[in-house]
Amino acid sequence: MGMLDWTEKSSAVLRQGGVIGPDERLPWPQTALMGVQHVIAMFGSTVLAPLLMGFDPNIAILMSGIGTLIFFAVTGGKVPSYLGSSFAFIGVVIAATGYAGKGPNANIGLALGGIIACGAVYAAIGALVQAVGTRWIERFMPPVVTGAVVAVIGLNLASIPVKNMAASNFDAWMQVVTFVSVALVAVLARGMLQRLLILIGLIASSLVYALLTNGLGLGKPIDLSSMAKADWFGMPGFTTPVFSTSAMLLIVPVVIILVAENLGHIKAVTAMTGKNLDRYMGRAFIGDGVATMVSGSLGGTGVTTYAENIGVMAATRIYSTAVFVFAALIAVALGFSPKFGALIQAIPLPVMGGVSIVVFGLIAVAGAKIWVDNRVDFSDNKNLLVAAITLVLGTGDFTLKFGQFALGGIGTATFGAILLHALLDRKK
Repeated sequence: MGMLDWTEKSSAVLRQGGVIGPDERLPWPQTALMGVQHVIAMFGSTVLAPLLMGFDPNIAILMSGIGTLIFFAVTGGKVPSYLGSSFAFIGVVIAATGYAGKGPNANIGLALGGIIACGAVYAAIGALVQAVGTRWIERFMPPVVTGAVVAVIGLNLASIPVKNMAASNFDAWMQVVTFVSVALVAVLARGMLQRLLILIGLIASSLVYALLTNGLGLGKPIDLSSMAKADWFGMPGFTTPVFSTSAMLLIVPVVIILVAENLGHIKAVTAMTGKNLDRYMGRAFIGDGVATMVSGSLGGTGVTTYAENIGVMAATRIYSTAVFVFAALIAVALGFSPKFGALIQAIPLPVMGGVSIVVFGLIAVAGAKIWVDNRVDFSDNKNLLVAAITLVLGTGDFTLKFGQFALGGIGTATFGAILLHALLDRKK
């Protein structure tokens, strides 16, 4: 029955314990709460990426919700994923537009044209995969490769909260308070509170932050003035794309990274759920590509499946795609509400950093779990070297440049792992 399976399985509707599969769901109130948690998980990166490119964060939030609904429809509700702003576009957008790094991007139209072209190529690749099948994926991406790629997705992002989200010693200690809070909820809480470990941990640590800063003056206080001034409802400022050949040629190669990210994310979800999602790979690429095109058409960033939300799934063991419909609808509402957007942006940066440490770490462990579940033999030098080199390429953000296009750590690690495994596996 496609995307409506989880509405028709009465036994799954009322189940509140154990693993909740992609085609199952919790009761609607709990599903909605899980959606809120996924919004919180994606929010920091989805807002940060447009700010770094001079885009409007409210449009980015709006398009992340619309993009997730498009992805849900194209995949028939079978692949649990959230689409948020892609960091892969930042470097090429800055290069294509000459953005100075502060305020609105005056040449945003050029970037949007390139993003739309990239999405079109991405969707075309998805159509090819859908037609040809995914057997080649099994050949070129065995468990040793997929485990390493999934792990580096988390490890590559580790420096963001550690280096960029703690400006002072106090901020660093608040990150500790945050990830300890999340860990305590995960271990000591029971039932739905345990499932909402990231949301509960974030609220608790934000209250501690407010007590220490607003109350005792130990750090930068939480400022809610922007939220008080913001309107409850407001239309985002949409932008018209401009199609420039030079900008498109600069931005389109990002499709390589998007394919690598989506591939790794689907492998991670497959490993966590025990359900083989490879047959939906082409549809996932098409959904992500179409969502990127729609986003670029209205002034949003390119979108990609989000590692942060995969980390939440790993922690909660809830993979219901119904959760992502709620998360998407909340994001759409936030996109039209400057007040709610200002509230979430008021969450202290070190608290978001502490949450990011947890989420990125869970992604890295999900990669190791692929190795364990598939009993990868590391006494085999081929497996040992593929994993070892891939981890360092991704974690160290090893970058290769091809003219003006740069393939960063996740891209070099992904394609490096595939090519190195193929080279060392020639005897077969």
